[in-house]
Amino acid sequence: MTTTEPVAYQYEPATEDRGAPAMKPPRASRASHGTGFWFVAMAFMVLMAFGTLPTPLWPLYQARDHFGPTVVTVAFAVMVVGAAASFLTLGHLSDRFGRRRIVVPALLVATLASVILLAWPALPGLIVGRTLTGVAVGLMASTATTYLADLYHEAHPDREGSPVPGLVAAAANLGGLALGPLIAGLLAEWAPAPLITPYALWAVAMLVFLVLVLSTPETVDLELPAQQQPVRFALRPGAGPAFTAASVVGFFAFAALGLFSSLGAIIIRGQLHITSHAIAGVAPFTMFAASAIAQLALGTLPLVRLMKIGVVLFPGGMALTAVSLYHPTLTLFLVAAGIAGAGAGLLFKGAVSQVAMAAAPTSRAGVLAMFFVISYIGMGAPSIAFSMVIQHVRLQPAMIGFSIMLSVGAMAAAAATSRSATRRRVRGRHRRQRGASGQHRATRRRGATAHAGGAHRPS
Repeated sequence: MTTTEPVAYQYEPATEDRGAPAMKPPRASRASHGTGFWFVAMAFMVLMAFGTLPTPLWPLYQARDHFGPTVVTVAFAVMVVGAAASFLTLGHLSDRFGRRRIVVPALLVATLASVILLAWPALPGLIVGRTLTGVAVGLMASTATTYLADLYHEAHPDREGSPVPGLVAAAANLGGLALGPLIAGLLAEWAPAPLITPYALWAVAMLVFLVLVLSTPETVDLELPAQQQPVRFALRPGAGPAFTAASVVGFFAFAALGLFSSLGAIIIRGQLHITSHAIAGVAPFTMFAASAIAQLALGTLPLVRLMKIGVVLFPGGMALTAVSLYHPTLTLFLVAAGIAGAGAGLLFKGAVSQVAMAAAPTSRAGVLAMFFVISYIGMGAPSIAFSMVIQHVRLQPAMIGFSIMLSVGAMAAAAATSRSATRRRVRGRHRRQRGASGQHRATRRRGATAHAGGAHRPS
């Protein structure tokens, strides 16, 4: 992949080559595409923050309801189940029914989840609220990235292939995941009713952004004939191996993020003996923030280089995480979380870029939805397995085995993704060379014909 290729994907109109009717101009009451771009980005960030909001609150739930780490991890993982189901069954719908028509229900479902979490404090309410949170996250994450690219293209049609929408989407996604536990930890430490206040504030915030998103223009042609509706999941020819490898990268990168989200606060309290709720939110914040910063700082690098840096940082951070449990200090644990998060972020960024380039132009949301299903399974399943293992094995050796498993898997999948990117770049170069050679031969033939015609022209 050369440096001129887009980081996320190059915008390709879903209807341009199918002779579909042009979209109707937006109403005068609508925000501009440029303004709507930022409305959607902020709504994306707020909803993703809601997904990690309970992270520093797990010890409070644990103390109140007297359940162990496995129940905590299951309560976290039901969000993953909801997200995976949402990605799988609903994530492709924005290609057909419009981006705004999916983002708005995502905010409504998340608001409902926040009301359930604050009004039904028992464990069943926590399970139901977290499942609905996952559904909302799945709807938003599968749609917002594509919606941002569409809005940016409409606002800046002269900036084809710009990395801006991909970088903003990554910052909103991971930045939101980082801010959730940080703000919830601060509220739990110093605000009243720590299991109610965060959800009440987020419900209000999501309603505000719901109104703003309603004023954002739609970017999908809703008047396509039935026979021209986009395919739910379609890849470019020969892109299957690239999609598979990138999805495995997403699985292992999210597995590390899931570990810190579900058990990070409990590890800080149990191993480091720090009871501050604010500090409990710092570890997941550090990991997600490092992931977002790494993507913003290095996101414009070629895919292969992103993968190379990621496979150095990711195993290094996971190894330091294991070491920090043998030498328990908060500083070492946070450094480990930051390094692992930066590596996971770069691997994930490269994987998303590969998937988006592998998707057929009319099936981008559906392909990204399937990618996120696999990634979110990685966020939940390994963490549940880890929480069950530490019921029978000491935490330190279990973390060593977990770190080795994630590191080896991520390195192998990243190597396969890099090979796919290299093959695509070589094929593209060969096509350009063949095209240039064909043009040269055609020019020579036209010159020879003209010369022959001149030689036989009577004087």
